[in-house]
Amino acid sequence: MKNIVIVGGGAAGMFAGIMLAQKGYKPIIIEKNDRLGKKLFITGKGRCNLTNECTTEDLLKNIVTNSKFMCSAFYGFDSYAAINFFEGLGLKLKTERGNRVFPVSDHSSDVISVLTTKLKRLNVSIMLETEVLGIDVGINEESKVVKGVRIRHKNNKEEYIATADVVVATGGVSYPRTGSTGDGIKWAKEMGLSVSEPKPALVPMVVRENFCKELMGLSLKNISVTYVAKVKNKDKKVYSDFGEMLFTHFGVSGPVILSASSHLGKYLSEDLRLYIDLKPGLTREQLNDRLLRDFSVNINKQFRNSLGDLLPKKLIPVIIDISGIDQYKKVNEITKEERMRLIESLKNLELHIIGFRDFAEAIITQGGVSVKEINPKNMESKTIKGLRFVGEVIDVDALTGGFNLQIAWSTAAALE
Repeated sequence: MKNIVIVGGGAAGMFAGIMLAQKGYKPIIIEKNDRLGKKLFITGKGRCNLTNECTTEDLLKNIVTNSKFMCSAFYGFDSYAAINFFEGLGLKLKTERGNRVFPVSDHSSDVISVLTTKLKRLNVSIMLETEVLGIDVGINEESKVVKGVRIRHKNNKEEYIATADVVVATGGVSYPRTGSTGDGIKWAKEMGLSVSEPKPALVPMVVRENFCKELMGLSLKNISVTYVAKVKNKDKKVYSDFGEMLFTHFGVSGPVILSASSHLGKYLSEDLRLYIDLKPGLTREQLNDRLLRDFSVNINKQFRNSLGDLLPKKLIPVIIDISGIDQYKKVNEITKEERMRLIESLKNLELHIIGFRDFAEAIITQGGVSVKEINPKNMESKTIKGLRFVGEVIDVDALTGGFNLQIAWSTAAALE
């Protein structure tokens, strides 16, 4: 059996340990935390959305960066293979809205438990609270090869492990408190490999408007969003979506915001605006008819008391302020022009995006080791023999819905 060191005991690292052990290797997982799967534990709000039950073509459509690189890995190990694998370990799964797959228990700890149990059954060595200081590379017959890894134990004792094979599964930079501090990307640079600088992705957005603080905690469902940027002095629609969002003390979050963040980083300095259609199911004409009906029922009330059936209570004062209509005005005195302004406020609520939150709040990292450096069929470096990369450390990222964990499973399964 051939030794192979896996640096990182997260989703990709644990899966790599299982896959390689089953292929005849003798893996050693080195993890700097005191337990495996620390970031996996908090994914999906602690429920662990471990994949998306969809076709390989749909998996690829949900990759934001470098989708072509994932073709071989996804066709070799797709979401159905992942589902069969986990069910084969005794983990009961369920599929929810958007084809998101979760453990029936809704506990990410159960995912970690079945992976850990499988690693033990395969006699995979696990070194916890051990930090990898670096990866040594030498020259062999005029080509670069891995020679070993330098490690430091929790008692500060340093050790050298000679090995010709290393898998880097250190993750990205998101949620650094879980140990994802960009080590693998740093080592790749030190070894002369090209990397894309990491950026936060699937991350909430910061807006200029102060009224978001008043709306903090308000969740909106079935709304549509359109992002517009000033490109070459012209307004350009750069992204749109439909679904749910959430107002926060700093701006906006929720599924349609997080997904957009992975697409919009390059437009941040281009006067980026978000337009929310609060009533996407109604045309302006239909919304006008709806308002006329509501107003007829509340004809003698003040305007501020007439929108309760149309909007959440928290949102009413904000929309009134934006519409410019006197909140104390009687409904029967509202003019057609004012009603049109109100409709525009409902169909085009404008927010100015001035930034993204940092890595501490990002679900994933965009950027990492360049895919040009890696053979997509087996995840090995094209220039350093014995060096492999799996999971988030690679410059590949996807939308929410279980796709990023599927990247971890599929890249690990591709290892040879």
